[in-house]
Amino acid sequence: MLFSRQKLILSLLHAFSDRLGNTDFQKLLFLYTREMEERPSYDFVPYSYGCFSFTSYADKRRLTERGFLMDCDEQWEITKTGIKSISSDASTIKKVADFHGAYKNLSGKRLIVEVYRRYPYYASRSKILEKVLPDRADQLVVQEARPGRKQPGLLTIGYEGKSLELYLNQLLQASVTLLCDVRRNPLSRKYGFSKSTLKAACERLGIRYEHLPELGIASDRRRNLIEQSDYKALFGDYMRHDLPRQADAIERIKHWIESGKQRVALTCFELQPHQCHRHCVAEVLANDGGRRLVPVHL
Repeated sequence: MLFSRQKLILSLLHAFSDRLGNTDFQKLLFLYTREMEERPSYDFVPYSYGCFSFTSYADKRRLTERGFLMDCDEQWEITKTGIKSISSDASTIKKVADFHGAYKNLSGKRLIVEVYRRYPYYASRSKILEKVLPDRADQLVVQEARPGRKQPGLLTIGYEGKSLELYLNQLLQASVTLLCDVRRNPLSRKYGFSKSTLKAACERLGIRYEHLPELGIASDRRRNLIEQSDYKALFGDYMRHDLPRQADAIERIKHWIESGKQRVALTCFELQPHQCHRHCVAEVLANDGGRRLVPVHL
């Protein structure tokens, strides 16, 4: 069984002559999800060549393993099996055909320029800005979309209910420079949030990643948390007995902020900080520090 977003990948490729280069495909997938869908199938982050979706590449690997795409690093190419798998999806095929009619004549540099001019935020980390946008006014528009530098500080963020790209955009827009993972076991069934994948994605965007497992809570202590009173009891015990033994880890975070001039985000799973132990770590830091250590919960 294919996800609808994976069928979209196959439908786009089939509409554009069955194969596209990596950069062109990312731009077309981005434009389609922004212009033809109410709820985008994929989220994107700004990157060297503009908008980029880590999740789409994870889907590419899965589709290749199942024989729907050709095994090729330089381009995206659909197989006969892939074409057959989408033949009955009439509604998507129609929308993709309309999209193809609007963008069939754009590729390469022209396609990059089109995305940059219409969505300047996604060009905000571009390394090829001057090459694709010779007009100085266009360059200034893109540069103004870049998040401004902010003072060192402390933030917290959870990834519950978020795609990897949406999560990374929150970090970028908050000018986070260092992500501190405070999970005991940094594994996740959700794509992008296991340690190795999250670390690689952060570092590709210029965000340093540090794992501090000593600040985590063992999974067996987190079972049967139903009412807020259950969370309160757990976190009270954590504050009294666990955190006092982790002074070194707390000092490391303080040093990164105060001496290293970093904007540090503490991360774990839960969306709401009051249901996550990261707010306890942030509270201890705030009590020990000054204005820079008052947390902002993303």
